[in-house]
Amino acid sequence: MKRSTTVLSAALGLGLAAAVVTAVPATAASAPAPSSSQGYTASSYAGSAQEKANNKAFFEAVVKSALAKQAASPGLRTVTVTYDASNAPSFSREIANSAQIWNSSVRNVRLQQGGNADFSYYEGNDPRGSYASTDGHGRGYVFLDYQQNQQYNSTRVAAHETGHVLGLPDHYSGPCSELMSGGGPGPSCQNVYPNANERARVDELWANGLSAFAKDGLTKVR
Repeated sequence: MKRSTTVLSAALGLGLAAAVVTAVPATAASAPAPSSSQGYTASSYAGSAQEKANNKAFFEAVVKSALAKQAASPGLRTVTVTYDASNAPSFSREIANSAQIWNSSVRNVRLQQGGNADFSYYEGNDPRGSYASTDGHGRGYVFLDYQQNQQYNSTRVAAHETGHVLGLPDHYSGPCSELMSGGGPGPSCQNVYPNANERARVDELWANGLSAFAKDGLTKVR
């Protein structure tokens, strides 16, 4: 059973090129009503200005929450972003692996499971597949779709969606070696790691209180 919600401004997912959707899975009912989202698959979709805006909104929501907690310890160079995986128990291993992958790949931000989370993971069935979303009020979540995670490498899906949390946009036309190419290379792609450019971009975005983000915002990963 699904509940109705406000039409999204864009559905940018694992490979969905649909512009709007009108329902949210019941499993995500306790998550904030999304105002922008991006997902995992779009083999022929190259991105858009709306996608960039939505990616920025989600990143800003998580950053706002993480930095508010970090303010009490201004000397820390690494920003800790806390996540809650309790609403996605079927993917607990993949989510933990995703956090480990990112923590071993970048130095200026660290993912950590815990209370008072900056964002949450949810699971269920959704025709959009997996996606990252923000409610526009300082909170965001990642939704992991059952069917899509059976078709694609599940750890890659989780790591890709987590990449949005860290500020990276989709780049569906990229090769399998790019984590943010998502489902673009097809189900045969098994790479679960961000490439050198993606790692550098995340470190740039989260460096020294997000100075790079304040200066020029988000740019498309190439």
